[in-house]
Amino acid sequence: MRAAEQWETIARGLPPDWDEVELAFTAEDARSAAAAAAVLGPLGPGRTGNQLRLRVGRAGGEPERLRNLLRQLDRKRIWGELALLDAREAARLEEAESRQGLAEAWDAALAALPPGWEDLLCEVELDSSDYLPRAALLCSPLNPSRNTEALALRFRVSRRKGYGAAAGLARRCLERLDAERITGRVRVLHTLEDTDDVWTQGPVWRLAGRSV
Repeated sequence: MRAAEQWETIARGLPPDWDEVELAFTAEDARSAAAAAAVLGPLGPGRTGNQLRLRVGRAGGEPERLRNLLRQLDRKRIWGELALLDAREAARLEEAESRQGLAEAWDAALAALPPGWEDLLCEVELDSSDYLPRAALLCSPLNPSRNTEALALRFRVSRRKGYGAAAGLARRCLERLDAERITGRVRVLHTLEDTDDVWTQGPVWRLAGRSV
């Protein structure tokens, strides 16, 4: 089925008061994915492998723009599968927008720390597994690790030097998540104060027998 036809099928199954949808277009191969990304560029898709993810709002003529771009994919014979990941209704969007953003929550977490903090082990827990690939990419400057017991990414922050990223860099990464409406909670798991690096690059935490 052509991409434009796939969208028509998806659109017919949406709730009457839908306000925004999250879609995934999975191309047949890497070359097709690159070509699809060029065509769908006006919608600002994110790419993971052969898959492109994009959000389309109901207002501002965005559905018609999506339809036209999908027709371009069909004309260029760029084949793939279009899937609906999430459909947000107006009430859900208002609730998400009223919640504190991750960057703002990060500011509050830092403000609550003791003045002598030096090293932090932090975690951002996501509201959906669909967010994980994109969140990992946007937070890659923090060198995050996956907490397999939750939908969460862990990262380290250092105030002066060591293994962790700077607090300002962490905030910029969280701002990127906010900009793409990736929601969740950020928290400081462990704090070290007044540390002194003696022949090391910084402290190491051991959780469940593993160094982090």
